[in-house]
Amino acid sequence: MKISLKWLADYVTVPEDLKPFCDRLDLTGTGVEGVESLGASFDKIVTSEIVGFEKHPDSDHLWITRVNVGEWNLGADGKPEPLQIVCGAPNVPEVKKTVTALVGAKMPDGTEIKKGKLRGVTSCGMNCSARELGLSADHAGILSLPEDAPVGVPAAKFFGLGDTVLDLEITPNRPDCLSVAGFAREVGAMYHEPVRNPLPDMLAAYSESTAAGRVEDLASVEIADVARCKRYTARIIKGVKIGPSPEWLVERLSAIGARPINNVVDVTNYILFLFGQPLHAFDFDKLVALSGEDGKARIIVRPAEEGEHLQTLDGADRALTPDMTVIATPGGAVALAGVMGGMNSEVTQETTSILLEAATFNRSHTSRTSRNLGLISESSIRYERTVDDNPIADYSAAAAALIAELSGGTVCEGIVDEWPERTMPAELKFRVLRFCDMMGADIPVDEITRILTDLGCVVAPTDSPEVLAVTAPTFRPDLEREIDLYEEVLRLHGMDRIPPTLPGGRGRFGARTVEQQRLTIITNTLRASGMNETMTYSFADPDELAKLRMDAAALGLGEAVELINPMSADMSQMRRSIIPGLLRSVAYNMSRGVGNVQLFEVGAVFSAAEGRKQPKERKRLAGVLAGAMAEPSWNTAPAAFDFFDGKGIIENLVRELAVDKVRFKAVSADEAAFLQPGRGAWVLAGGTQLGWLGEIHPAAAAAYDIDVPVVAFELDVDALVKSARPARPYVDVPVYPAVNMDVAFVVDEDVPGERLEQVMKSAGGSLLESVRLFDVYRDAKRLGAGKKSMAYALVWRDKQRTLKSEEVEKAFAKLTAKVAGATGAQVRG
Repeated sequence: MKISLKWLADYVTVPEDLKPFCDRLDLTGTGVEGVESLGASFDKIVTSEIVGFEKHPDSDHLWITRVNVGEWNLGADGKPEPLQIVCGAPNVPEVKKTVTALVGAKMPDGTEIKKGKLRGVTSCGMNCSARELGLSADHAGILSLPEDAPVGVPAAKFFGLGDTVLDLEITPNRPDCLSVAGFAREVGAMYHEPVRNPLPDMLAAYSESTAAGRVEDLASVEIADVARCKRYTARIIKGVKIGPSPEWLVERLSAIGARPINNVVDVTNYILFLFGQPLHAFDFDKLVALSGEDGKARIIVRPAEEGEHLQTLDGADRALTPDMTVIATPGGAVALAGVMGGMNSEVTQETTSILLEAATFNRSHTSRTSRNLGLISESSIRYERTVDDNPIADYSAAAAALIAELSGGTVCEGIVDEWPERTMPAELKFRVLRFCDMMGADIPVDEITRILTDLGCVVAPTDSPEVLAVTAPTFRPDLEREIDLYEEVLRLHGMDRIPPTLPGGRGRFGARTVEQQRLTIITNTLRASGMNETMTYSFADPDELAKLRMDAAALGLGEAVELINPMSADMSQMRRSIIPGLLRSVAYNMSRGVGNVQLFEVGAVFSAAEGRKQPKERKRLAGVLAGAMAEPSWNTAPAAFDFFDGKGIIENLVRELAVDKVRFKAVSADEAAFLQPGRGAWVLAGGTQLGWLGEIHPAAAAAYDIDVPVVAFELDVDALVKSARPARPYVDVPVYPAVNMDVAFVVDEDVPGERLEQVMKSAGGSLLESVRLFDVYRDAKRLGAGKKSMAYALVWRDKQRTLKSEEVEKAFAKLTAKVAGATGAQVRG
């Protein structure tokens, strides 16, 4: 929401120093997203005087004007003096003083004024209309200023447009701050400053006329579903003349980014921004025509009918559903309740009578309607956060009085007010001692009372001096419990003023659980391996796994958990895998020039099952590697990440966790189509499957706009933690020497190295200390087609004595024979 400090200063004293003020707002929960200085967009736009004009020789509608812009006149260098400006406005002969944009000026819409020629005549600027200046929607001709207007004065100064506007992030629980008056109350509470309420003065100007008729005789209201509308009021103003709004109103609305339209619509927007109460002005005669033949407007607040359509004010034809609430007449819908009006009841230049709606609508229905139709309006934003139904009639009266004043109309006597359900203020207790104990600070009762009173609460003493009776205002729907009052007092007292203290308690100590200790080892190990921890969304696109070519059944990911009220269509499920989110992060980094990406995340994944009420939540560890470990240097070009880099990271991890009997089993293409064939593996610890590891298939990576190899892994954290041991077994320093031998086996291409190692370790017995693959060789001429040579370094050792050559040779012969028998291998000479 945007707040004009000039407007705000009418109701509360605004601190002069902007930086501390913005910092204070941030500390009290209102984020300042931006600060804008108005008037900067009016640079090189000045008041001017038309001192002469003549018809353009080659055009029927263009004028050649001579314009005096005071000290901005040119001429010393031979340019026209006064300025020569070609203008197409029809009212040039009637205008004496206007506003001129000089060469180099940038208009509010971003257009830059340049020197040029129109039909062969030089033009050194532009005479401006009100719409071109953003002051109103009037574009009938150039702006006409009073005859006594000064010449050559910057337009921002002349119109009083110098202002500072804050762009604020109002939290969803604070609908009261979505208005200038409500925000003034907040600022007053922050600084304990008096706040002026503009409503009494506006109501003093309200007057009715019996001559114009009684509202009860001219309109009726029926609320078909109380759950959708707590209160609906209608007033009628007759004899209005639609036209432009006065400068003060245009200035107010323009400052906060609202486009002025006409005097009636601008008043409804003015009340909306001033008090946070959405209003809607209907053309009364159009409502009567849609209601029947008795000359009475009949308003019905009801659910939309299936298949019903409405053309909204933006010109779009909207297909409605019963979940949406409409304002209707017997002739059909005329507005989407709380969102936008319809074209069939629009206020136009021909309108002479207004039916003014002031109401409150159900927040859930309004939110779903605006989001399903893609219609987010200033009204819907406020209704989504709850609009107080109690002051509606007063706001309606203030708006009616202002419309009558600006349009020359007359307010009809009375009001139609249907109010089937009234919001009552919450009655709460505030236990001072409990509050001080909870906050860890002694805040005086007087300050507590002052803060709550400044916020609009009514505070009264009780029989106990340490308990206050608090009546929360109805414009604060978030104050429902005693703890909510605690938050308000602490927020405005200043959390930065609470002294830090240690938690109380004797004989207590805290310690991390085994799982927490092992999670710390996991994250520390991955960081030590060069990876960076990140966090991605827990929400997922329904097509996410299909996009990645991931088979949920093959990976045991379960069924998807659907969200009832998702933020958007591409976040309508809970994630079943962390990998898609990490791949999006890789794509994001690479699109911005970050070529080397190593990320990991420890987070929850979710799955559903038929007959289960609650989804199952599991913790996963996932990581991605793309690019290389380091940047290229003058003498080194780092190799791109591949499968073995990911395997090395997992080996580091299981070593630090002391996980026993870890092995990597090849994944088939049918099991994991999202991985490169031959470059994926299951990660196993004994008989427990920990997860998978592999290089993402290029087709799957391309779906995320990634064109480089990506290594990924995803492990089950619970399985990893359960497989971990407190420490690795202690191994003493060897006392007796080892015997080292190398052997090379020629085997078929489809025999995995894991199979050879398993057979060697089984055949070698207790004397075989280690087996290490150090070479793989292929040569169709020397080895034969479809063959490969795998060379291993074997280490033999006995912990109790020195080995003899004969027993090592005997054990080696047994090993080679067993490998040959089990795999068909031949020992390569």
